[in-house]
Amino acid sequence: MRVLRILAFPISLIYAVVVYVRNFLFDIDFFKSKKYETPTICVGNLSVGGTGKTPMIEFLLSTLKTEHKVAVLSRGYGRKSKGYQVSTEMATVEILGDEPYQIAQKFPEVPVVVDADRQHGIAELERSIAPDVILLDDAFQHRKVTPSFSMLLTAYDNRYQKDWYLPTGSLRDSKKEAKRANLIVVTKCPKDLSKATQENIVAEIGPETGQKVFFSFLHYKNELKGGGENLVVTDLIDKKVTLVTGIANPQPLLSFLESKGIIVEHLNFRDHHFFSESEIENFNSKEFILTTEKDYVRLKGKVFNLHYIGIEHQFLNDGALRIKEAISALLN
Repeated sequence: MRVLRILAFPISLIYAVVVYVRNFLFDIDFFKSKKYETPTICVGNLSVGGTGKTPMIEFLLSTLKTEHKVAVLSRGYGRKSKGYQVSTEMATVEILGDEPYQIAQKFPEVPVVVDADRQHGIAELERSIAPDVILLDDAFQHRKVTPSFSMLLTAYDNRYQKDWYLPTGSLRDSKKEAKRANLIVVTKCPKDLSKATQENIVAEIGPETGQKVFFSFLHYKNELKGGGENLVVTDLIDKKVTLVTGIANPQPLLSFLESKGIIVEHLNFRDHHFFSESEIENFNSKEFILTTEKDYVRLKGKVFNLHYIGIEHQFLNDGALRIKEAISALLN
């Protein structure tokens, strides 16, 4: 794979030129971007997947939903439907896509909308639901909308400053576009990340004037969900566990399980993978299936003895409080 990425370097140069020209045309208003009366909060990244956007959307929902009428707008990557779709009791993972469906299941009181045309999606939300604030999931590179506030996520072990353009690297947008973010969150950090290392990373990022940098880590919850049993993570030590993942980067979860002394058979699939009947049949031959929350919504009702580990962002220092204060200032 590494050799193929090196061989693809000329293609990545062409991709970089296309990205540069596109952003330049937006910067000079040749391509038009629209800003809306409804406050919009964008959560996104410069790379393809693996930075924890969905848990960040859930963090924002938990923060906002008690005092504000919130809606979520996503593209709904990997869904089998077309056009504008809104979460209802009849919605399925095929209609919404795995991540929006996960959010809709966890926050049933929140309208979750999918639409590849972000302008159309916002216009329909304003017309039919009139939310106080719209969370734009994975929309940093979609410049046809100018958000009121932008959160740029970058993974600790694959920070955008050290990355390169697709297909040699994983960047889908220019590093220079980070200047458009109101704040940058370095996600998936070690819990014990030292102050000195944090300062070095901030210097590496080189934030703009007024741009804040925060650090978060993934917290894996102790209680296992699904399956009908009351189990905690340490109950897996004595079980024959098969871990099924269809996410961009399963390594943090593997490292967490290893730290708990849990040995798994790992069946790894591409991000947003829709599992075939033969794959599900194989899973059902296993003694105990463990998966991620995102994969659970695609496997629920099809796989027996299925469990997942929930995750959430937790912040180093006083990051959570400061982010809440910044968003509160936007909305009040």
